[in-house]
Amino acid sequence: MKANNLSQNIPERLALLRGEIKRNAIDYLMMPHTDEFGSEYLPPHAEHLMWITGFTGSSGAAVISEDSAMVMTDGRYTIQLKQQVDESLFKLCDMGAITVADWLAFNCPAHAVVGYDPKLYTKKQIETTIEKTKDKNLVFKALDYNLISKIWVDQPLPPVGLAELFPDRIAGATSLQKRQSIAAQLSGEKIDACVITVSDSICWLLNVRGSDIDYNPLVLSYLILNQDASVDWFVNDQKIPDTVRAALGDDIRLHPFENFADAVRGLKGVIQYDDARSSIWVYNLLVEAGVEIVMGKDPCIMPKACKTPEEQLSIKQAHIRDGVALTRFLFWFEAQDLSGGHVTELLVEEKLEEFRRANRTYRGPSFSTIAGWADHGAIVHYRATPESNKVIQGNSFLLLDSGGQYEYGTTDITRTIVVGDVTPEMKDRYTRVLKGHIALANAKFSPETLGSSLDNLARQPLIDEGLNFMHGTGHGVGCFLAVHEESTSISPRSQSPFRTGMLVSNEPGYYLEGAFGIRHENLILCQEDSETGQYYFETVTVVPFDLRGIDWELMTEAETEWLENYHRHVLETLTPFLDEIELQWLQNTLFPEPEREKTEEEIAFSYSAYD
Repeated sequence: MKANNLSQNIPERLALLRGEIKRNAIDYLMMPHTDEFGSEYLPPHAEHLMWITGFTGSSGAAVISEDSAMVMTDGRYTIQLKQQVDESLFKLCDMGAITVADWLAFNCPAHAVVGYDPKLYTKKQIETTIEKTKDKNLVFKALDYNLISKIWVDQPLPPVGLAELFPDRIAGATSLQKRQSIAAQLSGEKIDACVITVSDSICWLLNVRGSDIDYNPLVLSYLILNQDASVDWFVNDQKIPDTVRAALGDDIRLHPFENFADAVRGLKGVIQYDDARSSIWVYNLLVEAGVEIVMGKDPCIMPKACKTPEEQLSIKQAHIRDGVALTRFLFWFEAQDLSGGHVTELLVEEKLEEFRRANRTYRGPSFSTIAGWADHGAIVHYRATPESNKVIQGNSFLLLDSGGQYEYGTTDITRTIVVGDVTPEMKDRYTRVLKGHIALANAKFSPETLGSSLDNLARQPLIDEGLNFMHGTGHGVGCFLAVHEESTSISPRSQSPFRTGMLVSNEPGYYLEGAFGIRHENLILCQEDSETGQYYFETVTVVPFDLRGIDWELMTEAETEWLENYHRHVLETLTPFLDEIELQWLQNTLFPEPEREKTEEEIAFSYSAYD
């Protein structure tokens, strides 16, 4: 029996799932938030965790037995988890304090059988979980099918979005050049082929983009890269238009997606497999094939992260276009009479999307816009709904985190907008977050410096007051690819160094539950000083900060100088694209004249412009 997606509620779904748990002779089922490609943002048919728990965040996991259930997430979604999940059905846990393996070790009786979908876990994840639970002698059982898919009667079909070519002139290298470079590495290590299962790696390697997932232009598929630089690409035939097929060439062989398993079983020689990114299902296929398996990191990750000069130029072009859209939105927002009660979180999302869509190179958002007014801003990854939609009125912060996918690149930008009069405490927090942002933007560091060391710079102004934020400071970003790209990161746990050309976010924040949230985010490119050999960051986002939130007494002379220089750059960069009224507003906003009373004409304009 299957549960109907529209009529069955969570308790009924849990009852059906527990029936499957019993039929499969397991005591516990562990379930991550991912798909067989390791995706962060999932196509609808892969939203197993959401379907069984009601939780819609992009990071999480659950463990369910016949008489208990637990769901967890990280610090970005703690408040959201409490709001979306029924605590009479699920125990809620914090990934920052406890892992799934920890939970199993604490809660499972000895010799319990834990089932899992082998397509959704990497070999390393399973090995780590086994190691952490070894004192309990748990039995981990790879299931033959996904238990939730078995009971999800109206589960959507897998997507068949069309693929498109990504221009070589923007990529800075042809697919053949990329494949030859990596194949040379494989040959040097006497490796015959490499199995690649991460979608953005495959798209980067082939210079293609897709439309299988909302927000990220990816083609969900599998690929085998051979030592001679040819590839076998396993992809649904409906996704590949004739124009793309013709341009790929003979050394990119297309195969039906469902033939992947048999192809892996038929491999010979020495095969590279990434045990931290590819599923244990793929590993088991390689074991069946009897090949020699060499563990190695996905060879596309580092060259994909280190943007070519051509990609860097196109990324900057995308940010100019995004800066124009954001500035026009800010001009519109400031012209609204908020006392009328017509401006809501959803209207903010709608208007921002309208300004972005005015540019012909815009392809869509890079993630779902976060427009959090007042206490909603404290929910790190808040999503406004018709039920939660707040009127923006009164005195607080509007936290606006958004991004765009452009033909030239991917953007991700957060601004905290002051509305009305904010308290000294709010200004203090706003300024400390800004000071951390500036400290990271100004960093000069050696190539050996780890992301964890840079993370301290962004947190220190808050830590000085005994404050902090529960998310990383920076993540990698692709070039018209995934907005969250694996490269290095800036977080307390980051053990990876930077390389020139890496594009990452700079986004410290502060969140007071039930009151307000603050985040200041730009994207920054890692560059090298040709004279000293030191690395530094080049800020590519060109959007003004709201000066009204700053407590200037907390700002040092150097920090004020950085902000003024940044705003001069914003003004100079955007000037050619703004009309006279928009430009005058931007000039006055960034470099305001001394306070004076407004004329009647100015007051009338501020309430009528962009109505």
